[in-house]
Amino acid sequence: MFLTHFSLTAHPFAEKPPIEWLQRDPRIEQALARLKFFEQQGALALIIGQTGLGKSSLLRLFIHELPHNRYHPIYLHLTPIQANAFLRLMVTKLGEKPKMGKDRMLLQILDRIKQNEKCTLLIIDEAHLIDPQTLTDLRLLISSIDEQISLKIVLCGQDSIRDILKRASHTDLAHRINMHFALHALSKGQSGAYIDNRMTLAGGNTKIFETEAKNLIHDYTGGVPRQINNVATACLIHAASRNLKKSTTPWSTKP
Repeated sequence: MFLTHFSLTAHPFAEKPPIEWLQRDPRIEQALARLKFFEQQGALALIIGQTGLGKSSLLRLFIHELPHNRYHPIYLHLTPIQANAFLRLMVTKLGEKPKMGKDRMLLQILDRIKQNEKCTLLIIDEAHLIDPQTLTDLRLLISSIDEQISLKIVLCGQDSIRDILKRASHTDLAHRINMHFALHALSKGQSGAYIDNRMTLAGGNTKIFETEAKNLIHDYTGGVPRQINNVATACLIHAASRNLKKSTTPWSTKP
């Protein structure tokens, strides 16, 4: 096992690392700053980016840093379900037993939010897979003129959610977006820093990955963190199998 070979205390490129391992690179810092503004002033936020860029990690950090004495975060990611099923899921997450009928569930959600002493923060991951009717339901919830309704919504998904929101049927919802952020890939320098940071946190040596190897990993993955994790892991396995103390990319070593 490469962990023993490189004297690592943990898998440096695990898919879901401890929250303290999540690197606050400039992309993440900028996104968190905008989400902080949204937390204080906004009602609807949109975060977009291709798969593997770190959107879910960003949401983990955002939820972790929320003042939980003021906010009740509800995280939902089971989006590819029918609108009524999504409403039932929301009601359940709010601690209630769903009633029969969409009208009753919508009123049930609004009543439960009104009773909550904290602001309800609905965080919807994988929003690009959501049923269009669910977006209409969310618009109805967030557009309530009742000042006692304290609700904020974060939609987070791949780029296609933008095209969905451009449809005429969702114009009103799109116009309510107060904060919009597009998460991009890591630069070459950021990719190298990402690899070094993960190796250090796992008890390893940053010299295990030479600069050339880190540059090749960045070029191969395009700076997508999830892909960096996969390729860097493959590099460690490859090096350990050859009894090497420095990681090399499998495609760059001679037989």
